[in-house]
Amino acid sequence: MADVPAIGVVAIGRNEGERLKRCLASIGGGVPVVYVDSASTDGSPEAARAAGAIVLPLDLARPFTAARARTEGAALLFDRHPETSLVMFVDGDCELEAGWLTTAADFLAAHPDFAAVGGRRRERHPEASFYNALADYEWRQPAGETDSCGGDAMMRADAYRAVGGFDARMIAGEEPELCSRLRATRWRIMRLDAPMTIHDAATFRFSQWWRRGVRSGFGYAQAWRATRGQGQPLYNRELSRAFGWGAALPLVSIALAIAVHPLAILLWPGVNLLQIARWSGRVGVRHATLAAVAHFAELAGALRYMWRAMRGDAGGTLIYK
Repeated sequence: MADVPAIGVVAIGRNEGERLKRCLASIGGGVPVVYVDSASTDGSPEAARAAGAIVLPLDLARPFTAARARTEGAALLFDRHPETSLVMFVDGDCELEAGWLTTAADFLAAHPDFAAVGGRRRERHPEASFYNALADYEWRQPAGETDSCGGDAMMRADAYRAVGGFDARMIAGEEPELCSRLRATRWRIMRLDAPMTIHDAATFRFSQWWRRGVRSGFGYAQAWRATRGQGQPLYNRELSRAFGWGAALPLVSIALAIAVHPLAILLWPGVNLLQIARWSGRVGVRHATLAAVAHFAELAGALRYMWRAMRGDAGGTLIYK
């Protein structure tokens, strides 16, 4: 990549195995890479060193989060390669699409008011499980200017550092939280209609999907609290949906069953079935059913955050794979 010497890459992972090898191989030569490892036991650090990456094992004394890994990885990248002007963040279970680094760098060179740019992410094996197919559906976000990027994105180093980078305390939702600070300083965010990464969810069990939903709910509540002083806190809609469908509706059904008639308890499942029926015509019955169940996973995560916050310990690690 002699034409874009100012690009650096920060990859993060934990026990990604062959996926990490594909990730690092997809970056290509001539680009400095920092790989941040969260206590892998599958030889990932050794594989990353063999691929030519600078390896940073996270200190076990502090909780692991993706935000912390990206923060420490970017700091090491800037220390070892101070000339870096563009940093590509990528998860270790993702492979960069050919030409993406150049596409993203060209966009930022031509649009000096944009701080970050992402592209299209797709699943490697959507046919392997319904959960993989669901993830592939979720990645289909519209192209154009957006409020936030995902975990895979290229950012201007100066803009990233000016707002303090990722908040290492965030367990989830760290990209929208960072982007909210970027937008508050008048930077803009773009999602291009261009192939960026191939993701390998490797999700085959309901328990894996449920833990991911709990982690999302935790992140919604944490990001909402972190941005509540900005006028438009993040994830208002997601939290309202989780508490409305997952808590308020069941409680109303129980109260009506006690005060009016026992059959009122059917209000809760009835409304959920109507919701599933309404969504199923657009996304299919299984997808609609999981979308309804997701409210409860997200509620569990939000309540977990609230409990930790009440005890003065809202950090930690939530591993969902």
